[in-house]
Amino acid sequence: MKPTVRIAVTGAAGNIGYAAAFRISAGGMLGTDQPVILQLIEIEPALQALKGVEMELLDCAFPLLENVITTSDIETGFKDTDYALLVGAKPRTKGMERSDLLGDNGKIFGPQGRALNNHASRGVKVLVIGNPANTNALIAMNNAPDLSPSQFSSMMRLDHNRALNQLSLKTRSRTTEIKHLTVWGNHSLTQYPDISHCSINGKDATSLVETSWYREQFIPSVQKRGAEIINARGASSAASAASAAIDHMRDWVFGTPGKDWTSMGIPSTGDYGISEGLMYSFPVRCRNGRCEVVQGLHMDDFSIDMIQATEKELLEERDAVKALL
Repeated sequence: MKPTVRIAVTGAAGNIGYAAAFRISAGGMLGTDQPVILQLIEIEPALQALKGVEMELLDCAFPLLENVITTSDIETGFKDTDYALLVGAKPRTKGMERSDLLGDNGKIFGPQGRALNNHASRGVKVLVIGNPANTNALIAMNNAPDLSPSQFSSMMRLDHNRALNQLSLKTRSRTTEIKHLTVWGNHSLTQYPDISHCSINGKDATSLVETSWYREQFIPSVQKRGAEIINARGASSAASAASAAIDHMRDWVFGTPGKDWTSMGIPSTGDYGISEGLMYSFPVRCRNGRCEVVQGLHMDDFSIDMIQATEKELLEERDAVKALL
């Protein structure tokens, strides 16, 4: 067995946190030889429900789960944590402007960034899941000056997995046969699911589908999948989001398979002309716990327009929360 690690999960009594906690405890994220301590964080009114989550986790008798800590205090929750999944966020309500949502969530993710800065392990890896995830991650990162920006990321893996599934169904292939798919930009309706560098069983994906399907059905379907799920089940994605978070962290820790890449929201350093500092989704390869943007991809005019449109939205979001950065 490896030395025990600590994993913090905010919003842990919610549907995503609940689904993720059991997968993590069973070894789904860090492997079946990695003992863990879960540090579950919730707001005060949800602590009773969180106690129930703790009881269920303990009742599973997971061999890897050494302890469960439940708290509403973020300093306690983030103390010495090696991995942090920031799930809890304020949802957008009817009539709420996006700028108001960003401001309200800034009041959550700013303090969380400071608490991570002051109390987490110096090598902590932070994944922001709560929406709007890219800009929430930007806020947390900018409030943790003693941590490296490379220790923060936002989750685009759910969009990546959705795109894999849609392309798999269209081409009657397995998702494991699809390589070099990318979702660029923001976790929003401006995101760009890109198959222009993608292959399926070694064949160019664009040769296997119609351009009209790609632009008029595939891209909007991936962009709007979250709303489609809400309409179908009356609630937002939970199990699929938790699964994507685990996929994201596992690749970050153990590396992306072979020569393939994945989609991750990471701080831009100017690659592909994207403004520095934005939390933007790129094609990323991970090795030895580090992530690097895939370089040298040719971008046609359509792709350039798409990646710039989602960049524009993220710049507007950054401007809306500049006082919190």
